[in-house]
Amino acid sequence: MTDKTPAAAPDLYTTAGKLADLKLRYHEAVTASGATAIEKQHAKGKMTARERVDLLLDQGSFVELDEFVRHRTVAFGMEKKRPYGDAVVTGTGTIHGRQVAVYSQDFTIFGGSLGEVAGEKIIKVMDLALKTGVPIIGILDSGGARIQEGVVALGKYGEIFRRNTAASGVIPQISIICGPAAGGAVYSPALTDFVIMVDKTSQMFVTGPDVIKTVTGEDVGMEELGGALTHNKVSGVSHYLASDEPDALDFARALLSYLPDNNLAELPVFDSEVELETTDADRRLNTIIPDSPNQPYDVKTVIEHIVDNGDFLETQPLYAPNIVVGFARVEGRSIGIVANQPNAMAGTLNIEAGEKASRFVRFCDAFSIPILTLVDVPGFLPGTDQEWTGIIRRGAKLLYAYAEATVPLVTVILRKAYGGAYIVMGSKQLGADTNLAWPTAEIAVMGGQGAVNILYRAEIKAAEEAGEDVAAVRTRLANEYTYNVASPFLAAERGELDGIIEPAATRVSVIKALRALRTKRATLPAKKHGNIPL
Repeated sequence: MTDKTPAAAPDLYTTAGKLADLKLRYHEAVTASGATAIEKQHAKGKMTARERVDLLLDQGSFVELDEFVRHRTVAFGMEKKRPYGDAVVTGTGTIHGRQVAVYSQDFTIFGGSLGEVAGEKIIKVMDLALKTGVPIIGILDSGGARIQEGVVALGKYGEIFRRNTAASGVIPQISIICGPAAGGAVYSPALTDFVIMVDKTSQMFVTGPDVIKTVTGEDVGMEELGGALTHNKVSGVSHYLASDEPDALDFARALLSYLPDNNLAELPVFDSEVELETTDADRRLNTIIPDSPNQPYDVKTVIEHIVDNGDFLETQPLYAPNIVVGFARVEGRSIGIVANQPNAMAGTLNIEAGEKASRFVRFCDAFSIPILTLVDVPGFLPGTDQEWTGIIRRGAKLLYAYAEATVPLVTVILRKAYGGAYIVMGSKQLGADTNLAWPTAEIAVMGGQGAVNILYRAEIKAAEEAGEDVAAVRTRLANEYTYNVASPFLAAERGELDGIIEPAATRVSVIKALRALRTKRATLPAKKHGNIPL
């Protein structure tokens, strides 16, 4: 006969009993949700809050905080269920040996909803991150505010938002969305520096599909409305589309390897052996620019030939693909890269591209990450849609971002640099430190074809009347304009460029420019803050 008598409770009047009680409580805290809830989470293809933390951090480095806290709510029968932890796991640990703070919402307890105590836990670990100057990573998987707690829960969101804002530009903030984030909950990740979403798993929206249908009659599904693909490709809210949760956590680890601990800390430096002579790989850049100015190429190939080991961590690759932003290393040191992409919309600047690049530039400037700008831009995207949706105001954000940046700024003009877009893309006039150009560069108010329509109307009309090949005449005149007006040597003569280099020399030239700028010190006029055209 099996003895089913439960184990006796520890004797809390002895040291051994107190230690046994502590062990039981630890076990209860770790398994607070119960096996059934964990199985349901796994059945959805999702990890638990603790599994995510364990995979994100270096093995054995996690130190949990507040694992024994419980909610204080007695309304709606809540006093009958008071699990340890209150639906969020918080603590500190290391990534690549560097200290970080982390919180991970637990969907298996109250749907990960945020109540007063859960909010207090998140606030405490955010305050700790700010106090100690370490990055903070939030892993979100929550149904939103805990409705049983009403305004108290909502108030905690406000306190979290205020800390997100205080931490902005002081410590790196990363949000990993591993489930739903709805209503006011979406604004915390929106205030952080980088948002990572998991395909077919993450959703973010202020107003859900049911409310939208009730109010507007519009029928939209959750994935279409606020899924990971939507926010990576359409809205630009997310910076990386992960294939699964391990991919999302890996990207966060990789991203942090490029970032300092805080705005006063040095950038991480990795061992790197750099060849300061031109290599065969460098010489491949000599043939990357097509003879036809209208033929595209992939600017990422240029990036890969400049940076260490060809490694480039791109952010927001699916959003506004006409501009490329991301992180790399030169001589083992982190840099940010902004580059026009001729392969998408001919590299024109539109509202989305300008906002994407301006936020990236400001992030790099806040954390003292040098910026390399690669320019091939025919201008701003024309059209009533762009004008009516505010390209003047919104396009000025990128101009503002470059003009206020005090980090080392190195710009290389690869091909086109036309009109106001030339000025906006890290020009000497906005404060760039080193401006170089390839001999294929064209720097002018507009391209040759556009200039022909204005400057050579008489010649074109005469060619038409004489029965000449008008297309051939236009091409000849455009080439003459480009040579006589848009040549990079004219800009170099006036000091607008610091040098004209062979494409093969770009990698070494960038290395030397960044070396020279390591001790750069620049200050802006004293002010409370600027008024960027938001």
